[in-house]
Amino acid sequence: MNSYKNVYVVNHPLCSHNLSIIRDKNTKAEVFRNAIRRITYLLFYKATEDLPLEDCKVITPLEECNCKRINSEKEIIIAPILRAGLIFSDIANEIMPFATVRHIGMYRDEDTLTPVWYYNKIPIEIENPRDKIVLILDPMLATGNSAIDAIKLFSSKKIPQNNIRFISLISAPEGLEKVGNMFSEVKIYTASIDNCLNDFGYIRPGLGDAGDRIFNTVEN
Repeated sequence: MNSYKNVYVVNHPLCSHNLSIIRDKNTKAEVFRNAIRRITYLLFYKATEDLPLEDCKVITPLEECNCKRINSEKEIIIAPILRAGLIFSDIANEIMPFATVRHIGMYRDEDTLTPVWYYNKIPIEIENPRDKIVLILDPMLATGNSAIDAIKLFSSKKIPQNNIRFISLISAPEGLEKVGNMFSEVKIYTASIDNCLNDFGYIRPGLGDAGDRIFNTVEN
């Protein structure tokens, strides 16, 4: 259990095992990416367990039967924050091929720790916003600034807060508190709530820079 409203920590043995792999500074990029993918499946299963269903009928090789499927009136939007969020969107596309992918690009100004936008693939207007379910993807929820900007973007399109979900590998208490104070109805799914941020805005104990480790651009 945790003390944050609408924050769900996936406490699964496979999450714990793979977190130990990605935290290790000696883990190579290929192993790092594969461990993240294994955690991502668990995060997505948790984050989508309450998607609305509708009844349908299908014909098996033997007979007609009643089934359920994702409500066709709802559009699921997968919104990875570039570049690190791309590793999440690969899994999302695999398990939800019917979803729409809307990339958003931000990088963090290392002096101010504020996000700098450089890409936005969100339409100016979104039709039927109440029928949209948004999954914002970013491996690290640190200061919360990028998460807040991304949530603001979708909120500005009239998508209800309770239709927006933020998915991360690791979260810092400071970021969770900031996002929760501003968007109390947004659900956050994570594999770990770590201790704190350091003076440079990195999560402790964390795993370093997720993007650099995913794309093997770590400078020695």
